Amino acid sequence: MKSKLPKTTLKRSVAFCGLGLLLLSGQALADFAPLSLDSPYAFGDWGGVRSQLKQDGVDFQVNYTMESASNFSGGYNQSTSARYSDQWAFGTTLDLEKLLNWNDTQFQATITGRNGQDLTQYINDPRSGGLSSVQEVWGRGQTWRLTQFWLNKGFFDHLLEVKAGRVTVGEDFDSFQSNFQNLAFGSGQPGNWRGDRWFNWPVSQWGGRIKLNITPEVFFQVGFYNQTPSNYDTGNGFRLDGSPTLGNMVPVELGWQPAFGPDKLPGNYRIGMYYSSVNGDNYSSYSDGQYSKKNHAYGGYLLLQQQLTAMGGDNQRGLGVTVQAVMNDQKTSKTDNYQSVALVWKGPFDARPKDEIGLGAARIHVNSDYTKMLRQTNRENGVNDYNDPTYLPIQSGSEYNYELYYNAHLTNWLNLRPNLQYVASPGAVSEVKNAFIGGISANINF
Repeated sequence: MKSKLPKTTLKRSVAFCGLGLLLLSGQALADFAPLSLDSPYAFGDWGGVRSQLKQDGVDFQVNYTMESASNFSGGYNQSTSARYSDQWAFGTTLDLEKLLNWNDTQFQATITGRNGQDLTQYINDPRSGGLSSVQEVWGRGQTWRLTQFWLNKGFFDHLLEVKAGRVTVGEDFDSFQSNFQNLAFGSGQPGNWRGDRWFNWPVSQWGGRIKLNITPEVFFQVGFYNQTPSNYDTGNGFRLDGSPTLGNMVPVELGWQPAFGPDKLPGNYRIGMYYSSVNGDNYSSYSDGQYSKKNHAYGGYLLLQQQLTAMGGDNQRGLGVTVQAVMNDQKTSKTDNYQSVALVWKGPFDARPKDEIGLGAARIHVNSDYTKMLRQTNRENGVNDYNDPTYLPIQSGSEYNYELYYNAHLTNWLNLRPNLQYVASPGAVSEVKNAFIGGISANINF
């Protein structure tokens, strides 16, 4: 029998349904500036004050993202019905050229808070855990964090940019916008399969990047990021010291962002690699319960993103494709390679020009040396029965993730996205049944 929804989930669901009922009375809302359908903010323009502040160089961001998921069938634990997670983000962008006459200089501060529960842990065997996540907003700890606190300065008529402070790697490297709920289709994929080295949003660290804008379309950038694992810890979201520092990570990236044809179809092409000086266990050296070798980590990635068509000359509508790949070293990485392809059709209907449909498929492969280590550990412990609590499930081969979503642009400040997900071989453990999941996410700008 399926478990009941937690009370907090029921309360949130009722509140969200109430908001949906309000939206259905669109004409009534149009009479109230704070909930105007055409406003980019749910709280309105504060009588014009907000637009004036932005024009003067002060831009505020208040965003709420929720993601819920329900296990329709399959997975390790089929008794779990649904889970709800969310994120608040409070940010401020300052144009210091307007405010302080500092030429080509920007400052960003963002605080984030994540809450809720994740369905993914019930889909996977708890002894092994999973690879991807069906609620990408849940990860990196349910806590408040100082996610951004950086200064960006342009030099030589914006030929060179220097950014430094508390930063996240994925905001600059392997970066793009995505509306998928499954983690396997978003931005910053190297950080998803090497999260112990590459820290994505909302985990920040001391660091920065130097970017050379070679042409308006071509750029090259290199980053430097302090490796402090305590940044992960709950309660350390505002800890600003760098101890214990284990090393540094250095990513490099070459990017090309062209616009093709008379419709100026946008593209986003990136190729990069990273190196981390932090030592990690070499899985091939495992014997008698320990590792005899440690090695530094490295990897590479590829992002190919292109709008393929336009509708009626509007390049904000049409079909686009995104192809991603990640390769990690086989010595220290549990997941040694990943590939995905996603299609997004923006503005599929004339009556709904700002809606979109997304379809994606991803493959996440487990390092064969990691698999051998699991088998050897079980032999050393004298267990070979999957149902034995001390048995380590064998993660071998690949996990596959699929998602189909529809993004309904209800207002300029609210998007609602129902989705269907299918996870084949969850955690790359053959004994766990494939899972079929229904989800819904929403994004609100206040």
